[in-house]
Amino acid sequence: MGAPEATVTDHPIEGPSNSSSSTPLLRGGGDGGGGHLRSRSSRRLVIATISLSCILVVAFCCIDLLSLIAKPGPVIEHVNNGAVPVSSGRPEGVSDESSHTVIGETKGLPYPWTKNMLTWQRTGFHFQPEKNWMNDPNGPMYYNGFYHFFYQYNQKGAVWGNLVWGHAVSEDMVHWTHLPLAMVSDQWYDQNGVWSGSATLLPDGQVVMLYTGISNESAQLQNLAYPANLSDPLLIDWVKYPGNPIIDPPKGIDKEDFRDPTTAWRTSEGKWRITIGSKAGRTGLAFVYETEDFKTYRLLPELLHSASETGMWECIDFFPVSINSENGLDTSANGEEVKHVMKVSVQDDQRDYYVIGTYDEAANTWSPDNPAGIWIQYDYGKFYASKTFYDQKKGRRILWGWISESDSEKADLLKGWASVQSIPRTLLLDQKTGTHLLQWPVEEIEGLRLHGKEFNNIKVDAGAVIPLDVASSSQADVVAEFEVDKAALAAAELVADQEFSCADSGGAAQRGYLGPFGLLVLADLSRSEQTSMHFYISKTSGGNLKTSFCTDQSRSSEANDVNKEIYGSFVPVLEGEKLSMRILVDHSIVEGFAQGGRTCITSRVYPTRAIYQNAHIFLFNNATNASVLASVKMWPMSSTTIHPNSD
Repeated sequence: MGAPEATVTDHPIEGPSNSSSSTPLLRGGGDGGGGHLRSRSSRRLVIATISLSCILVVAFCCIDLLSLIAKPGPVIEHVNNGAVPVSSGRPEGVSDESSHTVIGETKGLPYPWTKNMLTWQRTGFHFQPEKNWMNDPNGPMYYNGFYHFFYQYNQKGAVWGNLVWGHAVSEDMVHWTHLPLAMVSDQWYDQNGVWSGSATLLPDGQVVMLYTGISNESAQLQNLAYPANLSDPLLIDWVKYPGNPIIDPPKGIDKEDFRDPTTAWRTSEGKWRITIGSKAGRTGLAFVYETEDFKTYRLLPELLHSASETGMWECIDFFPVSINSENGLDTSANGEEVKHVMKVSVQDDQRDYYVIGTYDEAANTWSPDNPAGIWIQYDYGKFYASKTFYDQKKGRRILWGWISESDSEKADLLKGWASVQSIPRTLLLDQKTGTHLLQWPVEEIEGLRLHGKEFNNIKVDAGAVIPLDVASSSQADVVAEFEVDKAALAAAELVADQEFSCADSGGAAQRGYLGPFGLLVLADLSRSEQTSMHFYISKTSGGNLKTSFCTDQSRSSEANDVNKEIYGSFVPVLEGEKLSMRILVDHSIVEGFAQGGRTCITSRVYPTRAIYQNAHIFLFNNATNASVLASVKMWPMSSTTIHPNSD
């Protein structure tokens, strides 16, 4: 069946202010159907009201969904990481936390949190708004000297709901200034929420923002917005295209299962394509739309990809990586030296999965390089709805991810805020494995390091726990390397085979021949509270040694209403490599990166004792037979400067 086309009447009206003499691809403007969201002060552009002259006409032809999903894709392998299916955080009036069981929760009254404890939980160098609820990162980009970050925000409270777009800018992605809200729910097509979307920077300097609006009838509709004044580097005011919505759900797709348009990429013919997540039954889908002007779209006949038994795909990301360079690539890059990453956020288990593959522009399909189609998680902890962008300033691809809470909703209401963003991470293809991406905190974060300490070649015998003589570790950057006793590794041939997974293990307390060993962070001196980041080496049924990178939250807090999961995954360790990890500790957040970022884990922990000056760090080795040689570098971290919105 031929590809149906969605047509939108073109209204030739004023474009955004720009000194460029080029003809804008986007010609929309005015507020008859969207218009300026506000005009706050004399330094901002004031746009006259322009009435809409034509009626929006949107006509979609029938789509044979069955033919689109006839070819089964690889199934996402859900790694046994102890994940508990939770709500998507999307039903109106219900937050993620109000509808799931807290792992490790003790029956009884909620924990009596004190103001002192809750104040400590707020981070020192992660991005978060001044108060209230935040979730998905939206439309990150670098524009005219500033990094722009938009995010899902509830300005009315510390629970999910009433979603609009918050906005902040930074010159280094470390120190931020909050700006007025970028987009609010003020039109029929986004009356029930301005949900996630992406930014595209066009060659002539224009900025396109596509986002999902939740209509007055709860339909998920795709919409277009753009800056009111491109000469304003802060991009404070935004215009909603009067012809919105630009894309309705295809025929056969539920109106509540069609969302989160990606950054657009340019084809060899000069057209632009985006992908939007959806599902049909239990099959996750990635639709592709093509446009020349970002107002009129054609649904292409082939799906970019699909996978059975995965459920709803949201917050899809699709981008190129170089197979032989350490530089990031513009989203439109393609060719023989390029691979494409497909990332999906799976609503059912709230995890982000990716796999590396090959994009066929002519056929409009993407296929995984791994014939088994096994998908890898970006992060095996609290990390979801992630979004990348190409940083043209430094030639790198940057990854943002939403770090949700895992305490109780009652506690969030007490402290007045919920959720933060991950430290932005550079993203590269791991050229050594060819199967993994390498994630690493942006280099700018190292500017927060204070005077550090080194502990070199410390022998940690089997069963030993060694405190490190450092000041409070509530805010710290820790880098550690471990070498396992060679005699013990050689003797591992005699050890019985073991099928190991972090989630099913006893965590840091489980004793095996070659592990666990690593670091205990946010621990009080008695270690009644502690959170581990550790390695565990096991012998597989094939006789090979396999290394896992895990975190154990089971003793992270004495509170009875917080998540205390043990999770993690396998990490590839190549011949000649030492075992290495980097840990960013920032109060209630612990981000771990193993083997240069091949495997990552983000934890939310809520200690009651191991806070302020009582937060310490230890080396430990709970193996039964092997000693390890450890070297650790640790830097206390200063706090970032986050300026409030002055408007």
